[in-house]
Amino acid sequence: MVRSLQQLSQEALELSTEDRLALATELIDSIEDGSDPEWERAWIEELTARRARGSAAARPWSEVRKDIMERLANR
Repeated sequence: MVRSLQQLSQEALELSTEDRLALATELIDSIEDGSDPEWERAWIEELTARRARGSAAARPWSEVRKDIMERLANR
Protein backbone atom coordinates (compact mmCIF):
# COMPACT_ATOMS: atom_id res chain seq x y z
CA MET A 1 0.00 0.00 0.00
CA VAL A 2 1.38 3.40 -1.00
CA ARG A 3 0.62 6.23 1.39
CA SER A 4 0.49 9.88 0.41
CA LEU A 5 2.88 12.43 1.80
CA GLN A 6 0.00 13.89 3.80
CA GLN A 7 -0.76 10.50 5.36
CA LEU A 8 2.89 9.88 6.19
CA SER A 9 3.21 13.36 7.69
CA GLN A 10 0.15 12.82 9.86
CA GLU A 11 1.50 9.47 11.07
CA ALA A 12 4.88 11.04 11.80
CA LEU A 13 3.27 13.83 13.83
CA GLU A 14 1.63 11.19 16.03
CA LEU A 15 5.05 9.84 17.06
CA SER A 16 6.68 10.80 20.33
CA THR A 17 9.04 13.77 20.30
CA GLU A 18 12.02 11.46 20.55
CA ASP A 19 10.85 9.33 17.61
CA ARG A 20 10.10 12.44 15.49
CA LEU A 21 13.62 13.71 16.13
CA ALA A 22 15.07 10.34 15.18
CA LEU A 23 12.98 10.25 12.00
CA ALA A 24 13.97 13.81 11.08
CA THR A 25 17.63 12.92 11.56
CA GLU A 26 17.29 9.86 9.34
CA LEU A 27 15.55 11.87 6.62
CA ILE A 28 18.17 14.62 6.69
CA ASP A 29 20.98 12.06 6.65
CA SER A 30 19.38 10.39 3.62
CA ILE A 31 19.55 13.69 1.71
CA GLU A 32 23.02 14.77 2.72
CA ASP A 33 25.27 12.73 0.50
CA GLY A 34 28.34 12.39 2.66
CA SER A 35 30.45 15.14 4.13
CA ASP A 36 30.87 18.49 2.38
CA PRO A 37 33.87 20.38 3.80
CA GLU A 38 32.66 23.71 2.40
CA TRP A 39 29.23 23.27 3.98
CA GLU A 40 30.79 22.26 7.30
CA ARG A 41 33.08 25.31 7.25
CA ALA A 42 30.14 27.63 6.50
CA TRP A 43 28.06 26.05 9.26
CA ILE A 44 30.87 26.42 11.82
CA GLU A 45 31.22 30.09 10.83
CA GLU A 46 27.46 30.56 11.25
CA LEU A 47 27.46 28.90 14.67
CA THR A 48 30.41 31.03 15.77
CA ALA A 49 28.63 34.20 14.62
CA ARG A 50 25.44 33.19 16.43
CA ARG A 51 27.36 32.49 19.63
CA ALA A 52 29.08 35.88 19.37
CA ARG A 53 25.70 37.64 19.03
CA GLY A 54 24.45 35.95 22.19
CA SER A 55 20.92 34.99 23.16
CA ALA A 56 19.56 38.48 22.39
CA ALA A 57 19.61 37.51 18.70
CA ALA A 58 17.73 34.26 19.30
CA ARG A 59 14.23 33.91 17.84
CA PRO A 60 11.49 31.49 18.77
CA TRP A 61 11.27 28.40 16.57
CA SER A 62 7.70 29.32 15.60
CA GLU A 63 8.95 32.55 13.97
CA VAL A 64 11.88 30.88 12.26
CA ARG A 65 9.67 28.06 10.96
CA LYS A 66 7.14 30.59 9.63
CA ASP A 67 9.90 32.43 7.75
CA ILE A 68 11.21 29.18 6.27
CA MET A 69 7.76 28.07 5.17
CA GLU A 70 7.14 31.46 3.53
CA ARG A 71 10.44 31.28 1.65
CA LEU A 72 9.66 27.77 0.44
CA ALA A 73 6.17 28.78 -0.67
CA ASN A 74 7.64 31.63 -2.74
CA ARG A 75 10.01 29.39 -4.71
